Amino acid sequence: MNKKDIFFAIICGLAVAWVAADFIGGYEWIVFVILPLLSVIGLWLVDLIGRKFLFVHQAGKFALAGALADVIDIKVFQLLFWLVPFSLFFKGVSFLVATGIKYWANKHWAFEKHEGGQIAQFFLVTLVGLAIDVMAFYFISRISTGITVKLWVELSIILAALITAVWNFIGYKFLVFKK
Repeated sequence: MNKKDIFFAIICGLAVAWVAADFIGGYEWIVFVILPLLSVIGLWLVDLIGRKFLFVHQAGKFALAGALADVIDIKVFQLLFWLVPFSLFFKGVSFLVATGIKYWANKHWAFEKHEGGQIAQFFLVTLVGLAIDVMAFYFISRISTGITVKLWVELSIILAALITAVWNFIGYKFLVFKK
């Protein structure tokens, strides 16, 4: 694990803490300490395991890159939602903004594929992921819960992103950044 890995893990942990703090009443500062630490420890563990199984190493970095992209997705959506009330169009916009970050992080960090030529395949896999993400968000967000709309929207985005992440990892690993 190098300095770039540690730095990126800390940034990802802080970004996730930014969203996690929305769910915690009081003591929000704890997540800003614990989550970056857990990100570094988790990356260290997948680095150890990944020495034998490259898949694990890539999956760990993919998860952190995806977490960062998901935070960007959530925060861009919240900004657009604040400007104009609920629209699925804005969910698509936030997803695409996050995808730009995800492309760079996966290409240069998770899968370490520095040659060009993958962008068309990446966006094709991502467009399928966009359809999965928006549909999952739509159906999940329609479920009636007893929590506030703001928290349920954030949870809906997170759950949709987790569903989409399975498709994206398989597509990126075996179609886009294959070695």
